[in-house]
Formats: sequence, C-alpha cells, structure tokens
Amino acid sequence: MSMILFACVVRVRDGLPLSASTDFHHNQDFLECRKRLKMLSLILTQFPERGTAEGHNLCIYFDSFGTISCMGICSRSYPVAMAFCFLETLRWEFITSYDNTSIGLASRPYAFLKFDSVIQKVKWHFNYASSSQLKDNLEKIQEELMLQPPLVLRLEDMEVINGLRSSHSPMQVEYAPNYRMKPVTALGILSLVLNIMCAALNLIRGIHLAEHSLQDDPEAVGNIMAFLIPFVACIFQCYLYLFYSSTRLLKVAIILFFICLSNIYLYGLRNLWQILFHIGVAFLSSYQILTRQLQDKVLDSGV
Repeated sequence: MSMILFACVVRVRDGLPLSASTDFHHNQDFLECRKRLKMLSLILTQFPERGTAEGHNLCIYFDSFGTISCMGICSRSYPVAMAFCFLETLRWEFITSYDNTSIGLASRPYAFLKFDSVIQKVKWHFNYASSSQLKDNLEKIQEELMLQPPLVLRLEDMEVINGLRSSHSPMQVEYAPNYRMKPVTALGILSLVLNIMCAALNLIRGIHLAEHSLQDDPEAVGNIMAFLIPFVACIFQCYLYLFYSSTRLLKVAIILFFICLSNIYLYGLRNLWQILFHIGVAFLSSYQILTRQLQDKVLDSGV
C-alpha cells in the first residue's frame, strides 16, 4: 500500500502550483487533505522551512527553500523523517531541472506539468524503498529535525489556515524553538565575555548598594535599579547573540537605550571612563547581534 499519496511543487510567494502528481484518490480523507494543502500553500511565507499539518489518518508535509516548496500528503503511519527525505529529494530534482527565472516568470498553474514523471518516480522509490536503502539521507534528515524541529499545525477547522479566523475555530501553531545560526566569531566571543563582565559588575554594585545604603538613604532605590537594569539587559544581549529572534532589531534598540540611560544616570557613582566602557560594550554586543546571520541550508542531492 502506498504511504505517499500525493506530492506537488508550488511557488512560495503566491502558492502557484508548478507541478503535481496526477494520481487521485476518492476517499473523503484524501479530498479534505487536498483542500487543506491548497489553503496551506497560499500562506507558506508565514511559516518556517519545514512543517506538518496533522489530520486523523493523513498528514500534510511541506519543505520550502528559496522560491519553491515541495508538499506531500502521506499516511499518518509514514515516518516523519522519511516524508521530509522524500520532499528534499523532490526539491533537489526540481531545482536542478528549472532555474529561478523560469520559476519566477511562470504565470499559469502547472506550468511544469511534465515534471510529474519525476515526481512519480521519486514517489514510487520512497513508497517501496526500505529504511536501510535510504540510511545516509535519513540520518542527515533525522539530525536536522532534532536540531530544528518542524512546525506543527493543529487545526480544528482547516478554513482557518487560509486566514479565515473565527471565534469557534482558533488555530494553534507550535513553532520550532530556534533557528540554526552561523558559528560564533572571535569578536562575538569577546563581546560575550565583556557583556558577562559588565553584568557581573552591575550585579555586584547593585547588591552592595542595596545592603549598605537602602535603609539609610531611601533615594538609593533609583541607583540600585540603575545597576540592576543593565545587569538584566547584558544577560539578554548574550541571549540574543546566541539565539535567533525575528524581532531582534527592536529588542536590541530597547536594550541599548536602557543601558545608555542607566549609565548616564549613574554619573557620579561611576566616572566618565567607566560609563564609556559599559556603553561601548553594549554597542559592540548590539553590532554582533545584528550582524550574526542564520546559517544557510546546504543542499544535498537526492537518494
């Protein structure tokens, strides 16, 4: 029995179907899944590269990269790693057959319908191949899925996936915890060390001030906060450097503002050189956060 029931290639920016397998099944679960897949293809730009939409008996998988996304409908019992291995192989076959220009200029559905023969060949291979035959590719995919789990969609009403939200059918989305970043640089390590040092200095001074001045000088609360806020900000800068955030520009700007403001407030408890040092480290860390990019995904050939 076939475990991969349907596969297609779509253009990510608008969901235009470029090619698809021509086989068709008449059971209701499959027809509903086809409808859901079409809805999902229209909003792929909102999601990470890999994801699944789970049904009762069938699952939809998608694997996007660059301008295209390969999507498939598989039996729920089909191993997840095998499904993504199939889609990655299909994607590789497609991008070696067609360039980005022809993909971008395609204006009608199924402009590359002749690719169906390749889809059928790859689908047949994965339907009847054993795990041992796909060992190398499976190990790579399994490692990638452990490091960056795919998005999982759980939908009460699949109309919601097309943006038709209603009060009785909310969409729950579970995202992967983080994206893989490029390796840490020597300057990045230096910024982390300096940030940790600044955080430690702020924490020590803040605790010392709280122990010795809080009872005698109620106004010392402002100074204590001016030490503790940069302490938290420095720790958060370290986090933003190590882990990707889609809103990092806004977060970096807010953190930098509070560090600068707090250090200016502390003028008198710190001399000018100390203030410049703390602000300089904050600017260096901000630069490192904003220039560290996501790791490019390496294409690997098929089976």
